[in-house]
Amino acid sequence: MLHYIFLLLSFFERVFAYALGKGYGRGSIRQENHLIYKLLGRSAVVAIDVGANIGEYTAELRRIYPDAEIHSFEPSCTNIELLNSRFLLDYRIVIVPAGLANCASSATLYSDLPGSGLGSLTLRDLSHVGRVFSFQEVVQTIRFEDYWTEKLNSRRIDIIKLDIEGHELDALHGIGEAIRQTCIIQFEFGVCNIDTRTYFRDFWIFFNLNNFSLYRMTPFGVDKIVGYRESDEFFSTTNYIATNNEFI
Repeated sequence: MLHYIFLLLSFFERVFAYALGKGYGRGSIRQENHLIYKLLGRSAVVAIDVGANIGEYTAELRRIYPDAEIHSFEPSCTNIELLNSRFLLDYRIVIVPAGLANCASSATLYSDLPGSGLGSLTLRDLSHVGRVFSFQEVVQTIRFEDYWTEKLNSRRIDIIKLDIEGHELDALHGIGEAIRQTCIIQFEFGVCNIDTRTYFRDFWIFFNLNNFSLYRMTPFGVDKIVGYRESDEFFSTTNYIATNNEFI
């Protein structure tokens, strides 16, 4: 009997966590962009999709912001080909064949399959769910600050989306001075951060130091994070929005 009580409590724990946005991170692209649009309060002019994969997020950005200039970063050669083909006729979408990091270098992209959405610069251990990262390819990484100054002429950026399987914090440190000209950053936090040994507290400190407010996405809207708590270390895919207090 006690076993069934614990099963029931575990079920309600998952339900309540999901309602708070904890674990609400897969298949929510339309909701993510809807909430970002509400916070931004206007149409985006320049948007950045980091970890574009097969282009679903880029396509949603185009749907919401028909006139926006979109730069989509993707290191996987399989997905680069797909993205170039998918957005061939849209001259306002720039496909950047690289990943973002804190330095310009070559790196190894590990995944279970070519072009997998699980591809990471860390060799992840997912043996407990039956996935083996047996595929590897050498990719290029760049610092976003360098791209921002050389290709974007240090312009203001409305949206940066980061979904790079546990390396979001590394990419954030590579943003450099571009952080001060960025309105909104959306990033993912979850199970990948176990492998990269990064914590929500690291993100909280980074954004707090850079004068950003943090919100967790939920099925009902955004929940503002007013202070760090250990309970925020929830390692199931969760999406956050950071807003620059200078602009929003």
